[in-house]
Amino acid sequence: MDTTVYVRLRRRAVVPPLSSIRLNDVARIVADPELERRLLRLELLRIRPEDGHFLVIDMLHIVRVVREAEPGIAIETYGEPHVLVEVAKDGVVRPRWIVLALAWLLLFFGSGMALVNFHADVNMPQVQRRVTQLLTGSPDWHPRLFQIPYSLGVGLGMLLFFNRLFRRRPTDEPNPLEVEMFMYQENVNHYVITEEYRKKHEQRRENPHD
Repeated sequence: MDTTVYVRLRRRAVVPPLSSIRLNDVARIVADPELERRLLRLELLRIRPEDGHFLVIDMLHIVRVVREAEPGIAIETYGEPHVLVEVAKDGVVRPRWIVLALAWLLLFFGSGMALVNFHADVNMPQVQRRVTQLLTGSPDWHPRLFQIPYSLGVGLGMLLFFNRLFRRRPTDEPNPLEVEMFMYQENVNHYVITEEYRKKHEQRRENPHD
């Protein structure tokens, strides 16, 4: 029987409060089928109320648990050296609709005011009247000839910029907002992981014999 186990940690996992975290919750492994079934059921730790909403499980802890359960096997690790575990009710992170609605309103009216202020700064009505005069040759022509396609172009430009047309995507390329949200989430994960390691280091310094 092949005694090599290949382990790849997930970047993030969500579990319910006071639950038992098993290897199957935080990692993918490749091994002999019977050995794989046994390892996936291994309990890594049990969540306590004082653990808070985030936990960090590093690869060394997983290697230690696996070796204690199955001595003599070789472990090959890939990917992230740790996994961030979020504790959420029922093991599901639900959107906070009130916060989402407030953020949407703030962005909607804020972007509207930004456009209005920009148009006021550059004297857009005068520019539109001048462009309309150049196109029609008449100074009395209402600038709707310019305002209507300009307004449609602003809206179309926003749709193309965010790569989203209702629920459909013109391409598979992520839009700038999705990239920014991804980078924000990565920074949050990095900060939480760093803080969790710092707390563990301080606890070891205070209790060196634990």
